[in-house]
Amino acid sequence: MRLGINLGYWGAGMDGDNLAVAQEADRLGYDVCWAAEAYGSDAPTVLSWVAAQTERIDVGSAIMQIPARQPAMTAMTAATLDSLTGGRFRLGLGVSGPQVSEGWYGVKFDKPLARTREYVEIVRKAMTRERLSYDGEHWTLPLPGGPGKPIKLTVHPQREHIPLYIAAIGPKNLEQTGEIADGALLIFPSAEHLEETALRHLRAGREKAGLTMDGFDVCPTLPLALGDDVNALADVFRPYTALYVGGMGSRKQNFYNQLAQRMGYEKEAAEVQDKYLAGDKAGAAAAVPHSLIDQTTLLGSVERIAERMTAYAEAGVTTLTLAPAGFTLDERVAALRAGVEAMERAGLA
Repeated sequence: MRLGINLGYWGAGMDGDNLAVAQEADRLGYDVCWAAEAYGSDAPTVLSWVAAQTERIDVGSAIMQIPARQPAMTAMTAATLDSLTGGRFRLGLGVSGPQVSEGWYGVKFDKPLARTREYVEIVRKAMTRERLSYDGEHWTLPLPGGPGKPIKLTVHPQREHIPLYIAAIGPKNLEQTGEIADGALLIFPSAEHLEETALRHLRAGREKAGLTMDGFDVCPTLPLALGDDVNALADVFRPYTALYVGGMGSRKQNFYNQLAQRMGYEKEAAEVQDKYLAGDKAGAAAAVPHSLIDQTTLLGSVERIAERMTAYAEAGVTTLTLAPAGFTLDERVAALRAGVEAMERAGLA
């Protein structure tokens, strides 16, 4: 099992430290550094900044949003970043959610699976540098009856095949991800529930494509916080968990709430959502079960974190991405180092 880090969103209050965190992860031997985007900072700019000031660590988008860019533009960005970084770029894609897709980008949030499949097909075709033509439900290239002609990408990526990941939560999306992608970006993963909530669906998709799980990167992100008081550490993540379980998307389309339900927290997930959507964010945070937080984070001593890492490795995780928590740079760096030490203690490094 390999280690990665996730810097999250640039502009979240820790920008001054993020580069130093990425550079320390590079020095410590972390495998990949991911950056996110929603409706603030964009991932490619952040990744370019990080890649220019690191030496070995891969940089990846977790995610670049599908409604934000035409697929050919995404292929251009991926090829450019791969070339500039000397083959260190990983392309992570996702459909975002209905509020952002329709409210920010003006793109209808319909048929996300079909849209994702077509998008991936066009991106991959463009990056082969053959002349691009495509006839699908959501994209037709070139447009018929006009001056457009099939064009090929002029940039040469460093590699013939840039690793492509998809952020997936629901069963159908996970199955399609296993079928068409090189890896899956997972959030709120529980080692105890990983088989039924994710892996069996990914495996079904791989089998559908005539493939095995060999070489497929199962890549969940988990916050990591170092300390002796696990309950106090878990309380730090209550607002974060409540935001996703209670406030992401709409009442009918909250993928994180549905995931919590599939993990056995049906009643609790409903209560968190009711309180959050009613404006009671503090009450929603208080309603998040401690066990849900503890199962989806890495909290406590190095020894306890090592035990949890072992459980994730045994469950089938191949790249464990850490979001090192801390109020200062020193605390975040200490969490990074604890991640490496825990891996070594668990015999996973």
